[in-house]
Amino acid sequence: MSHHKAAPVALDAARAIRLAHETLEIEAAAILGLRQRIDEHFARAVALLLAVPGRVVVMGMGKSGHIGRKMAATLASTGTPAMFVHPAEASHGDLGMITAADVLIAISNSGESEELTAILPVLKRLGVPLIAMTGNPASTLGRHADVALDTGVDKEACPLNLAPTASTTAQLALGDALAVALLDARGFKAEDFARSHPGGALGRKLLTHVSDVMRRGDEVPKVRPDAGFSAMMREMSAKGLGATAIVDDADRVLGIFTDGDLRRLLEKGVDVRNGTAQQFMHAHPVTVAHDALAVEAAELMEERRITSVLVVDGEGRLSGALNSNDLMRAKVI
Repeated sequence: MSHHKAAPVALDAARAIRLAHETLEIEAAAILGLRQRIDEHFARAVALLLAVPGRVVVMGMGKSGHIGRKMAATLASTGTPAMFVHPAEASHGDLGMITAADVLIAISNSGESEELTAILPVLKRLGVPLIAMTGNPASTLGRHADVALDTGVDKEACPLNLAPTASTTAQLALGDALAVALLDARGFKAEDFARSHPGGALGRKLLTHVSDVMRRGDEVPKVRPDAGFSAMMREMSAKGLGATAIVDDADRVLGIFTDGDLRRLLEKGVDVRNGTAQQFMHAHPVTVAHDALAVEAAELMEERRITSVLVVDGEGRLSGALNSNDLMRAKVI
């Protein structure tokens, strides 16, 4: 049996680039076309989603289903409990996973998807509010919806005007618009986003506090104001922070002495042997609160061009110390 290899297809590069440009133009036009249709229907959809005591259930067939999965994930990560349910798996008899406390977002460009229209009577019986995202608000789905959002596009980007391209892009963009309006209405903050993404770089930046990464206890270099110069040097060498804090009897920060200060003294030819920490220290140093975000400490150190900073509690007492290496290890910078 002979195996014939298909002849390689010659690529017309200029044509490929032209089609890519056209695709982007068509899809951009599809998204901008939605702007005129964002009206009180959109606001009503946001109000329904905001008031839902249960979850937002997103459904869609085929490529609309892929968009639905992404939409549910975006809603869930921005403070709106959401899940995607495949219409074919939502058994036509009893939609066990949907309760009267939920809201359904159904996505269908034609609005006539049999799998979706078949579950409409069950939704009505349960009293589940229905938000339809469809290219045809006059369709079965559009007519039965509590709110119909028009995602219609003039044409698909596919040259044959068949494959869902611009229509799914429009659905995706409208889903993002809903998520953004919702997170704003909920007062959702950056740290809330971090809580739902604790593993990522953003999560680290937003959830890591100075107290999580600072050196503490015996690792923190400190001397009393009357400490001699050699005692100060020993403390700095032992703790390896490139600086030492000068504190009073109650551990309140009076000053700091750094490697840079030592270099400047030696360059000036100062006889340091008989001096005390109080004489040489830099008074009122830059400090950071132990409950500040680590990323704030990083910004402060960058702004002041310093490589280490002392950490204080609410009373101004020394509670730790931090340098840029500690922040790098914690992947905050």
